[in-house]
Amino acid sequence: MASFDVIFLGGGPAGYVGAIRSAQLGMNVAVIEREGLGGTCVLWGCIPAKALLEAANLATRVAHSAEFGVNVGEVKLDYGVAMKRSRDVSTKNSKGVEFLFKKNKITWIKGVGTLAPNKSVKVTTADGKSETHTATKGVVISTGSRVRGLPQAGLELNKTTVISSDEALILEKAPKTIAIVGAGAVGCEFADVFTAFGSKVTLIEAMPRILPLEDEDSSSEVQRSFKKRGMNVMAGAKMTSAKVAKDSVTLTVEAQGAKEDIVVERVLVATGRAANVENIGLKEAGVALTDRGFIKINEKMETSAKGLYAIGDVAGPPMLAHKGEREGMIVAEVLAGKHFHPLNYGNVPNATYCHPEVASIGMTEAQVKEKKIDYKVGKFPYSANGRARTSGETEGFVKIIRDAKYGEILGAHIVGAHATELIHELAVARENEFTVEEIELAIHAHPTLSESIAEAVLDSLGRAIHI
Repeated sequence: MASFDVIFLGGGPAGYVGAIRSAQLGMNVAVIEREGLGGTCVLWGCIPAKALLEAANLATRVAHSAEFGVNVGEVKLDYGVAMKRSRDVSTKNSKGVEFLFKKNKITWIKGVGTLAPNKSVKVTTADGKSETHTATKGVVISTGSRVRGLPQAGLELNKTTVISSDEALILEKAPKTIAIVGAGAVGCEFADVFTAFGSKVTLIEAMPRILPLEDEDSSSEVQRSFKKRGMNVMAGAKMTSAKVAKDSVTLTVEAQGAKEDIVVERVLVATGRAANVENIGLKEAGVALTDRGFIKINEKMETSAKGLYAIGDVAGPPMLAHKGEREGMIVAEVLAGKHFHPLNYGNVPNATYCHPEVASIGMTEAQVKEKKIDYKVGKFPYSANGRARTSGETEGFVKIIRDAKYGEILGAHIVGAHATELIHELAVARENEFTVEEIELAIHAHPTLSESIAEAVLDSLGRAIHI
């Protein structure tokens, strides 16, 4: 039995960042994690998926290389090689977190933890031993989330013909045909990857449009691009039945009043994630859940039980690594008795890494209308941007939604190359309450994609130069 200032139950982005910040603030820290450090993001999510998306982007770009005067001959695609590279990238990132733990003198306890009385955690270690550790300041629950199937639709994950993103990340080859159920960020990213590696992809979404949480203009742009690449995109589609065989799956899908049978080698279920709240002693510890099954917290990340905190996916949406990281930094400052800056959940950027990329921050146009705010929209197409033309990546746009009277940036939406990098100019602007006029006053280098932001801002003021 050992005593620490703080114990983190889970070593994903929320937990490991919180642990490092806690150590920086002078606390003695332990992290309980059964798998490699980095959690789902590093091992089974963000990092390996983005490595595959880079491979997909390269494959797509090479297919058009002759337009740039670069003739490469016959291009051979090998998903297995791309997969192995992605696993290597993932492992290196996990090892990097291990190095940071050693640097900051953080104790990694390898095993599975359960909450116990008086800010303690009972651990079953990797070698089967049982031990209990206590925390003088608090225990932070950062157990993350997991993939889930669609049992109500007959699509239980069997890891062969019906798979999740976890299995997709370790396939040796791309299937000839695949249906992806769910067209949120994960579904669209894997649709991109498998299309680039030669699969015939059917993308199925129950909501009226793909990427349903994004601005409608963004969804339309991505759907148009996906269809141009040969994907079968079915939005507003209801799955009425599923027949799972040894080597195939038959889905019956109803869309626009017509039923269609779709036969594929594999189905990838990408309909969301479930918080890991089971079997960690929450009820016994008196930790309350929300009506959606997440741990209820306040702005200090405190749960309903004294001395217990929660951060990351397990503490509710948005279920994004960077949101969890910020919560980890906040809880460290709270535990250290420092002043902290509350997290503005309305200013967490969204990023989808399919091609074209999609990024956003703040409200969609529909949300602004719903709030009955007087607003103006500025929009600038990539096709009018010099840098986009030089790179041959002219799909997409920048869209700025501003308050009509004061110029406050209510929302920003970017579709196109490097959208997930460009969005942070708007994140900084919103965090510091810049107006569109203040963004316009900042000189943007030419030729850059960032000029599209300045032009969209100008367009919202009725002053666009290049359109």
